[in-house]
Amino acid sequence: MTRLLVVETSPRGNASVSRNMTQRYLAEWQALNPNGKIITRDLADEALPHVTMPWLAAYFTPPDAQTAEMKAQLALSDTLVRELLDCDELVIATPVYNYNIPAALKAWVDHIVRKGLTLGFDGSGLVTGKKATLLIASGGEYGESSLIRDRDIATQYLRMILRVLGIENTTVVAGGGAKNVDLGQINMEDFVGGLDMRLRKKVLA
Repeated sequence: MTRLLVVETSPRGNASVSRNMTQRYLAEWQALNPNGKIITRDLADEALPHVTMPWLAAYFTPPDAQTAEMKAQLALSDTLVRELLDCDELVIATPVYNYNIPAALKAWVDHIVRKGLTLGFDGSGLVTGKKATLLIASGGEYGESSLIRDRDIATQYLRMILRVLGIENTTVVAGGGAKNVDLGQINMEDFVGGLDMRLRKKVLA
């Protein structure tokens, strides 16, 4: 049974372009994987705490020396790491805020980059044999000919983090120009529908 982990980020519900992209993607994925299992980690419904000093103290303490309080500090992080390690495929759906990922998604990254679990002590990635898809909705467009191509920090960052963890097979569906939905220049269905072929190709990849 194929297991798909979906990480949702946008707090905008049905008004979110990235969430609508996810719905289209999952419809295609489920058609190809009727017996597959989808695990959703919704960072808008359940916000993750940011890293604190007690968390870091626990993180830098060897497991056999951790106190009960330290283990409790890392319990949620352990769950998030297990979700990632147990999946066969990963989908991260996110808007772009000020050219980068939202703080909620950065908090998820900070919890799942764990030495000895997802990252080797020699810096090698331990999350191998998986593929990832990034569904990224941005107000601006960062295509090859775009004058703001160098501002596509969110995509670059997520690709880099996944590569560090050992996920080399990462593809991107770029929902650039998503601001046009909010401006009423195109409706949600038509905008996401225009991405259908790209979404379908990523599912089939």
